[in-house]
Amino acid sequence: MKAIIPIIPIILLITACEHPKSKEEIKKEIFQTEKDFERMVLERGAADAFYNFADENAVIKRDNDSLIFGKESIKNYYKNNDSKNATVNWTPDFIDVSEDGSLGYTYGKYVWKIKDDLGKTIEYKGIFHTVWKRQPDKSWKYVWD
Repeated sequence: MKAIIPIIPIILLITACEHPKSKEEIKKEIFQTEKDFERMVLERGAADAFYNFADENAVIKRDNDSLIFGKESIKNYYKNNDSKNATVNWTPDFIDVSEDGSLGYTYGKYVWKIKDDLGKTIEYKGIFHTVWKRQPDKSWKYVWD
């Protein structure tokens, strides 16, 4: 019994260590986060989605190179523009992650569709670039969009 007691802490340490994820596994997580983000925009609107997926210190660049700082300001920006009548689709064309797996970035194409006052759909196409940061709970939140 005395010989087993010193081994117990070693076993606990080995089993408590998390297996580090490969870069490919992390890229898949970030891709899924992008798709969850996109789905939330469609289901709950841009204000809620951009708030929910934002890091506390997130920054977005919009309208004539304006920078909007912080989750609350980002939510207010989307509440106060015409995104309520918008749909958006995007897919990352490229994903990469830092060597330690704490940061990632994506870029790809997006399409915003907004109905004007006459019911006509106006379409905006562009390129997005998002920087993602791993959170303490292991989720991903954007710090730049």
